[in-house]
Amino acid sequence: MQHDELIGKVQALAQLPGRGPAERATQAVLTTLAERVPSGLAHHMAAQLPPELAVWLRDAAGSSADGAAHSSAERFDLATFAGRVAARAGTDESAALREAAAVLEVLDAALAPELMENLTDALPADIGELLPSARATDDTD
Repeated sequence: MQHDELIGKVQALAQLPGRGPAERATQAVLTTLAERVPSGLAHHMAAQLPPELAVWLRDAAGSSADGAAHSSAERFDLATFAGRVAARAGTDESAALREAAAVLEVLDAALAPELMENLTDALPADIGELLPSARATDDTD
């Protein structure tokens, strides 16, 4: 999936007013995901995305929120995830969650299924609730 197509899909799904907010939302979600998942997974995800988007995953996978290098995932819950996405996207937490769900839905279509399975496995259940419903229910029940 190309950069413009991906951003356009995020804009449509999240019902954002323009490409700028969709770009900011995508950057915020990818950056926050890269902090939450193992760096190897973030780099594998980056390899399947357009370079303009991959850079956000790669940059964040190399350092944590406080700037320290890390190779494993930071441990944080949905509230922290929403707060970080909201701060980065310049929105409130409710909008951040809606936008994150849209970005994750687009990622589900853009990334290889096994990579999305790895992402699902790497996320705690509360953040996993943002994944497309079919994928989120794969690991429940």
